Amino acid sequence: MKVMASGSGPDYRSFNQPPHDYFARTPTDRFAQLRSRLETATASLAADTEVRFLTGLLELLEIPVTSQMLVFSTTSLQLSRITPSNPRALYFNDEVYLGYIPGGKIEVLALDRDLGAVFYIFDIPRGAHPSPIQVERATRCMNCHAGDDTGHVPGLVVKSVVSGPNGGSLDAFRLERTGHDVPLEERFGGWYLTGHGNWTNHWGNAMGRFSDGELVRIVNPAEDKVAWDRYPRRTSDLLPQLLHEHQAGFVNRVVEAAYRARTALHVGGGVLTPETSAELENQADRVVRYLLFVDEVLLPPGGVTGDGAYIADFRRARREVGGRSLKDLDLRQRLLRYRCSYMIYSPVFEGLPEEMKTRVYRRLAQALQPGKEDPLGRHLPDDEKGVIREILRATLKDLPGSW
Repeated sequence: MKVMASGSGPDYRSFNQPPHDYFARTPTDRFAQLRSRLETATASLAADTEVRFLTGLLELLEIPVTSQMLVFSTTSLQLSRITPSNPRALYFNDEVYLGYIPGGKIEVLALDRDLGAVFYIFDIPRGAHPSPIQVERATRCMNCHAGDDTGHVPGLVVKSVVSGPNGGSLDAFRLERTGHDVPLEERFGGWYLTGHGNWTNHWGNAMGRFSDGELVRIVNPAEDKVAWDRYPRRTSDLLPQLLHEHQAGFVNRVVEAAYRARTALHVGGGVLTPETSAELENQADRVVRYLLFVDEVLLPPGGVTGDGAYIADFRRARREVGGRSLKDLDLRQRLLRYRCSYMIYSPVFEGLPEEMKTRVYRRLAQALQPGKEDPLGRHLPDDEKGVIREILRATLKDLPGSW
């Protein structure tokens, strides 16, 4: 992709320079708003066990514990603590992602409307008289979370690697690719999977070893390996992992679009050239293409049966119009019943610069016009387009009047 710049001016990848000033700006994300309560102990979280502290923190952040996903590949700042029996647990909602390793630290990724992903790390309080929590805004996370995998903006990374029995990675898949368009057979390497899906052609619940130069799969079932008493639940359900993948792809594309738009306006002194305007149009196309699931891979025959407790939690935080919501699940052939991402309500979409959001809304309206063979909307029947438009009109406050 072309980088927008002018002469020796900035490009959108210079996230710590004007106009982005990533580390100089004070975050306003959901976790940043909670930080002072944690550091002054006014949040009153139990500290007698790690699991009780974790569940209290998740409740405070309104992150469902049922979203638990377990990763045994050593792809984390705390890689020395990760083993097949002591995997890293991840939890998430639409705004905050939390990592926990028994015996380690808490890692938080929160979505800021202007900055994108913001990273925090802190020790879990332990013992009868634990030390006060000291939250650090992590910088080392940017080595991976603002690189090739995220489009060089602060975003989410979902790795799929084949781990060896003694640690380390033997192979990797879907490099520099994130989202619901990644083939299922390239996902889940280094992850535990529980729940039901009608396919086995993936690298979940497996490790590898080389035999005569060939990579051989070794079954690594969560039920036999994980020390479950260290975690709040005995699940690493398939459905949260599918939705997490979708959200990561959305965040990375939208944050990149935001950074490109800010850079274009900064370089041009608030004025877009024909070239930069065309670049923003391309970015808007890319965002709408993802919003409407144009390239979503189909679920295998029989679909997916998700954890009922997680489904209830996922649906609880929904915006409903006439009993219908963008969080209504399908799970037979695809993720969502109405193919427009609920992440359109997320902070990163809300914070899109006006020059970009106007283009996205215009392109979205074109794609959702009934009876039109628009390349971004022709996969949607007219009745589905109508429901999506109805929901968006009722739930988004900044839609243009032409909608």
